[in-house]
Amino acid sequence: MSWSIRLGGYILAAALLLAGHPALAEKRVALVIGNSAYQNVPQLTNPANDGAVMTQTFKNAGFDVVDYRRDLTARETRRALRDFADAARDADIAVVYYAGHGMEVEGSNYLIPIDARLERDTDVYDETLSLDRILVAVEPAKKLRLVILDACRDNPFTRNMQRTVATRSLGRGLAKVEPTSPNTLIAYSAKAGSTAQDGDGNNSPFTLALSRHIATPGLDVRKAFGFVRDEVLKSTSNRQEPFVYGSLGGEDVPLVPGVPRVVTQMPVTPPPANPQADIRRDYELAMQVGNKGALNAFLAQYPDGFYASLAKLQLEKLTAEENRAAAAEKARATEAERARLAAEGARKDTLAKAEAEAKAAEQARQAAEKANQLAQQQAADAERKRQEQQLAAADNPRAATSPAAAPQQGPQVASLTPASQPADLTKSVQLELRRVGCLTEDADGDWGSASRRSLSQFNRYAGTKLDTQAASADALQTIKLKQARVCPLVCQHGYKSDGDRCTRIVCAEGSFVNDDNECEKRREKKPVAKRDASDDEDVPSRRRGARAAPEPGMPMPAPNVGVGVGIGVGGGGLGVGIGMAPSIAPPRPQAQARPKPSSGQIYCDAYLCRPVRQGCRLEYRGGGGPGVNATAEVCN
Repeated sequence: MSWSIRLGGYILAAALLLAGHPALAEKRVALVIGNSAYQNVPQLTNPANDGAVMTQTFKNAGFDVVDYRRDLTARETRRALRDFADAARDADIAVVYYAGHGMEVEGSNYLIPIDARLERDTDVYDETLSLDRILVAVEPAKKLRLVILDACRDNPFTRNMQRTVATRSLGRGLAKVEPTSPNTLIAYSAKAGSTAQDGDGNNSPFTLALSRHIATPGLDVRKAFGFVRDEVLKSTSNRQEPFVYGSLGGEDVPLVPGVPRVVTQMPVTPPPANPQADIRRDYELAMQVGNKGALNAFLAQYPDGFYASLAKLQLEKLTAEENRAAAAEKARATEAERARLAAEGARKDTLAKAEAEAKAAEQARQAAEKANQLAQQQAADAERKRQEQQLAAADNPRAATSPAAAPQQGPQVASLTPASQPADLTKSVQLELRRVGCLTEDADGDWGSASRRSLSQFNRYAGTKLDTQAASADALQTIKLKQARVCPLVCQHGYKSDGDRCTRIVCAEGSFVNDDNECEKRREKKPVAKRDASDDEDVPSRRRGARAAPEPGMPMPAPNVGVGVGIGVGGGGLGVGIGMAPSIAPPRPQAQARPKPSSGQIYCDAYLCRPVRQGCRLEYRGGGGPGVNATAEVCN
């Protein structure tokens, strides 16, 4: 009897043990992919490190299978997904974590292996793997299908990719997706249409936050991603917001079942609270808004102190900029009025008054310009000093909270984000220049000629005078204040701007893109008559014919002829014959003598023929013979 009671107690204890450890009844599998060593674009630093961190996180969480694959080609990725689908066939929870490059084409998302060569937009379908292929790998899981993508980075493939169809869209980041399978979640490191940051350290901000919260025992996975979102927003100054797509049921679905264990440890004395942490946070938010209303609201809440002085300097900078713009506009208007009066010939006293007003307005503009430069410099120096103090506080936290050090160094406030080294500051400025459309190159942390030109373009279109020789905190802060695009989008001939990209101009059939970048209808070519070889051979004869036929109303040119005269006498009569034959060569042009008046008759003797002189006549005398002229010229 006692034995049966004892056995029943063992069975009850085992049942309670199983009930208190649901992990013993669930199978959890994970596939981790980290692609860093890209072959056709610059390599990424963090994805391989991020994959290692998440692999260790899943192993510490007690996952049954954790498969870590690094730097996979397209073929290796397909094989890894096929093997993982077999492991997930009888699993309750299946997780795929991917870190690397991804892109969106026509609303569909694709993950890019390290050997992808994307020269045209259509290469995406052959060289990459669609997100749907990843979802197929986790589909066998019964309770939770989770896909985590840290792939929203700035993609270098899209900048050099040739568009085969002008209307095909290539998105920025990844596109929004709605899973069709139940109990499926897809987590992005940045919400659809935006890009994520790699961070200043060895891991991305998203992966660091994910490793801290995703494996918390008993914590619902949706709430875990909520904590991840809050931490990433805080660490990136609200520039990156993770997002989760899909839905689950009403019950909690923790990635690691069970209640968090309570660890007993020695009490730790927390560091003294910094009373200015909230003030600094509010000041940074006011600076992000970047207008006078936000700064005035901050000063209304915190009228005194270190950050109040900084806010006043920033307010003076904005006021000086407004005064400079107003003075420049007034100087322009008065100069235009003076020029108008001078052109219209106004009276001297009116013109002198206009000139005096224009001169005073120009002096006021110059004074406002100097005051604006001074305010800009003071605000920049104050902001630089604040960052130096934050850097000192990060290096020596004890000094930041030491009462003895506070009077000498001012308020020391620990920074929310790690202090930027020069290379990180340069990369941050480059990223901001890309955001406002002034930089088209990669943000590589090298401040070269392309970066200097881009900052010069920003100065031109934003009306600022930032130093272009090096990246600075003042430049970073000034560019962050611009919420929209600053530099215009310039497209080459044959392309037009479409949002933030250039698309090819497609003209209708029979039209072409003219020099004004507009579609113009082609003109039909009229037929042109051509002459053949026979016509060319007859050119000299036609030219002679053209010379022979004068235009109407023009005198007939004298023919080139030779004259022959023959005289014969017989039967009591005289015969005179005159023959003309074309000459062999055209005569030389000679000066024409004025013709002598004649009677219209011709007199011929044995030697020559000549016109009968005016006032004379011919009379027939009869007779005649060889050497005898039977006709005589008789003059009154």
